[in-house]
Amino acid sequence: MAAVEIRALHKRFGKVEAVKDLSFDVEAGRVTGFLGPNGAGKSTTLRALLGLVRPTSGTATFGGQRYDELEHPSSQVGAVLEDASFHPGRTGRNHLRVLAAAGEHPVSRVDEVLDAVGLNDAADRRVKGYSMGMRQRLAIAAALLGDPGVLVLDEPTNGLDPPGISWMRGILREQAAQGRAVLVSSHLLAEVAQSVDDVVIIAKGELRGRGTLAEVLGGDDGPATEVRSRDPEKLAHALESRGLRVERDGDVLLVPGATPEQVGEIAAEEQVAVLGLAPRMRSLEAAFFALTEETT
Repeated sequence: MAAVEIRALHKRFGKVEAVKDLSFDVEAGRVTGFLGPNGAGKSTTLRALLGLVRPTSGTATFGGQRYDELEHPSSQVGAVLEDASFHPGRTGRNHLRVLAAAGEHPVSRVDEVLDAVGLNDAADRRVKGYSMGMRQRLAIAAALLGDPGVLVLDEPTNGLDPPGISWMRGILREQAAQGRAVLVSSHLLAEVAQSVDDVVIIAKGELRGRGTLAEVLGGDDGPATEVRSRDPEKLAHALESRGLRVERDGDVLLVPGATPEQVGEIAAEEQVAVLGLAPRMRSLEAAFFALTEETT
C-alpha cells in the first residue's frame, strides 16, 4: 500500500469544481512533485488530504486511513502549508517546544530538528526577526518534530533566495533517503526537476500526467536517444528499417522512442561506428506546458 493514496477525489465549491476525479499515489522513500498552473487544484487537494476540507466524493488517505482517523497524526504526517504562521513574540526554540508539548513529543526532538534544518544559531531569536528563509526552515523543523513517515509541503520554496532553494532541494532528498514519503507542490519547475523522483501534473482540477520524472520528460514516445555517427545515413537507414523514426540534424540523429541500448545494438549489428550516444529528454517546463497548454 502506498504511503499516500488519492482515489477519485472530487471537490466542489458551489458551482466550481476545484478537483475532478483525481487519483495518484505517493510512495515511501521518494519525492513526488505535484505540479499545475495557479488555480489547478493543488492546494485544495493537499487540504483535503490533511483533513482541512471535506471531499465532495472520493478519498485522500495515508496508508488507507483519513487524516482524522490517524491515531497520532503529528507522528505520522508532517505538513507545511503556504499560510504557515508563527507567534512573532516567541523564539524559534519556544515555538517548537510548544508544538512538542501539544503533540506529546520528547522535548529532545526540538534540538534535533533545529540541527536538522540548520537553525541552531537563530533558535533563541524572536520569530518576528526571522527572514523568509528562516521561517521556512522553522516550518520544516515543526513538520519533522514527530518524526513522521510522510511530509506534505505546499510551495515550500516560495520567497526563498537561491541558497534557500538549494537548501530546500537538499532536505527534500535527505528526507526521502531516510525512507519518508515526500509530497511537494511547486511552480518552480527547474528546481522540481532537480529534486523529485515522481511527478503528478494537474490542470483545472484534472490529472494531466503522472509517472517517474523520466517517464514524464520522455513524452508520448518515451525517452529519445541522440546519436552521432561516422556514417549517419547508413545508421539512419538501419534504424528506419527496424520501424524506428529518425530525425536528422547534420551528423546527429535523434531517435524518439528508443533507448541508447537499443540504438547501440543496432549500430553494432550494422557495424556503424558511433561517436556519441545519450538519452535526450524534454525539460520539465516543456513537458508541463505540453500537458497543460489547453488550459492556458
